[in-house]
Amino acid sequence: MSLTVLMNAGPWLSVPPPGYGGIENVVATLVPELRRLGVRVVLASVETSTLPVDERISVFPDGQFHALQRPYNQVCGVAQAHLHGVVRALRARDDIDLVHDHVEAVGLATMAAMGRDAPPALHTLHWDLAKHPELYGNLDGGGRVRVSGVSASQLARAPRALQEHSVGHVHLSTPLAVGADRRPRVAKGEHVVILGRINPGKGQDLGARLARRVGFPLVLAGPVGPYHRPEDLAAAGDEARQNPDVRFFYEHVAPHVDGDLVRWVGTVAGAERDDLVAGARASLFPLRWEEPGGTAVVESLALGTPVVATARGCLPELIEHGRTGLLTADEEELGDLVLAAGLLDEDECRREAATRFTPEVMAQRYVELYQQVRRLAARSLQLA
Repeated sequence: MSLTVLMNAGPWLSVPPPGYGGIENVVATLVPELRRLGVRVVLASVETSTLPVDERISVFPDGQFHALQRPYNQVCGVAQAHLHGVVRALRARDDIDLVHDHVEAVGLATMAAMGRDAPPALHTLHWDLAKHPELYGNLDGGGRVRVSGVSASQLARAPRALQEHSVGHVHLSTPLAVGADRRPRVAKGEHVVILGRINPGKGQDLGARLARRVGFPLVLAGPVGPYHRPEDLAAAGDEARQNPDVRFFYEHVAPHVDGDLVRWVGTVAGAERDDLVAGARASLFPLRWEEPGGTAVVESLALGTPVVATARGCLPELIEHGRTGLLTADEEELGDLVLAAGLLDEDECRREAATRFTPEVMAQRYVELYQQVRRLAARSLQLA
């Protein structure tokens, strides 16, 4: 396939990220499969990115995620500096067939502002689309810029202007899904795991309270704000409470964390994460928001661990109730469902992942969207 794509991952974390990093992990999963399909990839990220690509564009030597904790007037130029580097690169060359952008808000706005002479662009929406109403509610991509979602439910809640620019959705995938149906079983323990960044929307406080009430051991695995390990958060002292996620943790989650029945282990990655999830009775998602994508959900299925969750956002698209997980609209029912999850067949979870959530499936779908965006842009240019 003769196609060159500029993949804009942004300035916040390297690709792949050292631990937690949702969008960067998506890019790290997608790019190898695109290249296997013959797509030439130019990666716009930070210099410490190690993902094999055909070319790189970097403005910052390392990830700037730490800067997000600073006041706005100190951090507002970070994403813009990165996008300025991307725009300069696009203006200096004519071999980019499409830009696949993943940078929240400013990426979309910059691509739309570039004008008719710029390459077509696909902006993937990874987040809550209730944010940025002035941007999303008035988007004008000029026929050249389109958007995609990470679930149908996400796009269904999008403002009308955003829906009019949509070319569809692509569910997230995981390398763990490759050959998942051939992976041997792992001995299950009694513990339940909540994997993800600790914040109100993810509902770790509810999960911890249910664990204490019902009596199942719970492991919370994920960062609190910028702090990836318990010792890092402890060392940060009271200043860390300026971060809203840190305040949420201390006020609503930490009172339930006793180091025995409920534990917070910080960010886990690689084999440590896989072992933790594969050996769990269930992965719990006590969501209080409309989850758009659900990477941790498909990872759990690939590792043979059923999902117990509130039926919000993308969860009903990813989980078949009674086969690969248990869903409920009543958050107080989650504790009982955790106990019932042991009756589900872990092989069904793996088969579902191996069929629906492999990087190959995701890459093939994105290639289809790339071609669609290019056709729409060419048609718009002819009509102009």
